[in-house]
Amino acid sequence: MVEAVRRVGLPRLSVAVQPAGSTLVNLETIFHTTAAPFERSVPILGSTVDLRATAATYTWHHGDGTTQTTSGPGRPYPALDVIHRYRQPGQVAPRVDVTYAVTYRVDGGAWQDLGTTITARGPATMLRIREARPVLTD
Repeated sequence: MVEAVRRVGLPRLSVAVQPAGSTLVNLETIFHTTAAPFERSVPILGSTVDLRATAATYTWHHGDGTTQTTSGPGRPYPALDVIHRYRQPGQVAPRVDVTYAVTYRVDGGAWQDLGTTITARGPATMLRIREARPVLTD
């Protein structure tokens, strides 16, 4: 059944970053995504299999070698659910991988736990990290 679920494919979620496009070194950069319930019916060997997948964990890959795992999808500003401070200027490609818990039923029978989780790797988004330098003027 696990291979059948993998063939169907679970949603790959895009990461949203605030501020979008670029951020500053040592600034709290906010990450979030949008997770929707996933339900699908598929024919397998003459039977109808109903699938339900719910996001169990979110693993945020910041693009600088660090990761963070949460149980929620984060929220946009002003919430600070999922934040990261970049320490060096440069360009990174953050993403979010979602680990799903899956249940299924065959031909309308009882719902069963798949017995394992399945992770869908999200697409990366480009983010530039800039360094602001103070300048004194008269």
